[in-house]
Amino acid sequence: MPSVEQVEEALTNVIDPELGLDFMELGLVYEVVVEDSEVFITFTLTTPGCPIGPQVTDQMQEYVGELDDVERVTPKMVFSPPWTPEMMSEEARFALGY
Repeated sequence: MPSVEQVEEALTNVIDPELGLDFMELGLVYEVVVEDSEVFITFTLTTPGCPIGPQVTDQMQEYVGELDDVERVTPKMVFSPPWTPEMMSEEARFALGY
């Protein structure tokens, strides 16, 4: 069973194609829950109309699914609470000029 930290590290490979930063830096991952061999990821996008949802879900399943003892990855996209730039890491805010 992977740790939450291992899952979060795997999620740094999921990149927002417009911003060029990973989902963890952008603060787009709201929650990671590991239950035995299943990983549940609650995430959002920068805007509700953003078209990359299916691509992101596929990438999360791919990268997290590569971890040892992971049999199922279940990403869930939500829009509440809405994402704001304040949710980004300090490094991401600096990189994007916030």
